[in-house]
Amino acid sequence: MTRIETLSAALAAEISALPLAEKIEALNAARRALHEVSPFRSEPVDLVTWIPNDRVTANEYNPNKVASPEMALLHRSIKEDGYTQPIVTFLAGEAAVVVDGFHRHRVGKEKADVRERVHGYLPVVGIDKPLAARMASTVRHNRARGKHQVDLMSEMVVKLVNLGQSDQAIARQLGLTADELIRLKAQTGIAALFANQPFSRSWVAVEGEAADPSLALADEDA
Repeated sequence: MTRIETLSAALAAEISALPLAEKIEALNAARRALHEVSPFRSEPVDLVTWIPNDRVTANEYNPNKVASPEMALLHRSIKEDGYTQPIVTFLAGEAAVVVDGFHRHRVGKEKADVRERVHGYLPVVGIDKPLAARMASTVRHNRARGKHQVDLMSEMVVKLVNLGQSDQAIARQLGLTADELIRLKAQTGIAALFANQPFSRSWVAVEGEAADPSLALADEDA
């Protein structure tokens, strides 16, 4: 047995003798220590920790709502397959605010079978970004899975505009073309959103990225 294997076995034996709450905190501490020397420490998924579910809170801007049948399927997935994805969060004091994984966090809190199995804890990773960047991250996670709603995306654009983000910054962060952003602004019916920031219809936010067909309106020239 190598020295590392001997040390690992000794640590595992030490941790296994602890009461549950202390055991979980000790495991988290060990993971953090290993994360500090990991060649993958720049990747959030390299450090998954388990925290009490009452510390995990929803954000106020989630643009992804899941219907009851899909929520039931998610519950079954976590029940049958376990948590295969952690909840992406931003640490705000003792609270871990959800960036992605709101419905995974709901299952762990609201479904007794899952909640009991994971001892009232949830698996989380952390990202440290300002609010506008976290909002954009939430949208990117949802859009990458093909889950977003036009009305809620429009609301997100309004919030980002109110945070002082430029058209170019919003489109770049949300993966929108210029036309998609214009349509989303039009969806809000707020003319003020078009003020102060001239915007070229020919500009494309992400070079080579196809427009999202779910954001398209009928051809005005048709």
